[in-house]
Order: sequence, then C-alpha cells, then structure tokens
Amino acid sequence: MSTPDHGISVTHALEPHSWSNEETAAYEAAIEAVNGAVGAYSARIAAEEAKPHPDRAVVEEARAAQARLAREREALRSGDREQIADARRRYARLARQVRGGTA
Repeated sequence: MSTPDHGISVTHALEPHSWSNEETAAYEAAIEAVNGAVGAYSARIAAEEAKPHPDRAVVEEARAAQARLAREREALRSGDREQIADARRRYARLARQVRGGTA
C-alpha cells in the first residue's frame, strides 16, 4: 500500500547537489561513451539479424552486453572523478572494439 504524495515531487525530497561545469561535462561524456558502446552492440545485433541465418548466440550475447552496460551506466556517480574518467576511456574503447569486431 502506498502513501499519498500530497502533490509533492519525489525530487523535492532530494538533497541539493551542485556540479561544476567540468563535472557535468565529464559525466555527460561518460554517459555518451556508454551509449556509444550500447549503440555498437545494437549495430552488431542488426547486422547479425540481417543475415540469412543469424547466429542467435551472437544476438543474445550482444543483448546481454547491452543489459550489463545499462546497469553500469546507472552506477555512474557524477562526483566520482576517477570512476567517470575511467568510464569515458573504457566505454569509448569498448565501442571501438565492438565496431571493429574485436570485442
């Protein structure tokens, strides 16, 4: 059973957090890097499904990778500079590898 919200937004209860322009840009770049990797897997899925006899294992592996990336994207924390910098490098590299067929 849920309690009534009395018209109060969920975000109203959040603590304030101020991001620097640098943190905001780095976080957005990390999110875009993850999205680029997800998109690379989407291209892999589309290419496989376009074949006369698609390999279902390739498609399922790519879908599993997309789900894993979505969870990892949700775990990114804007204030964790090390995590954000690592994510930007790692996911950009992963996207290149997936597009190049080496991942």
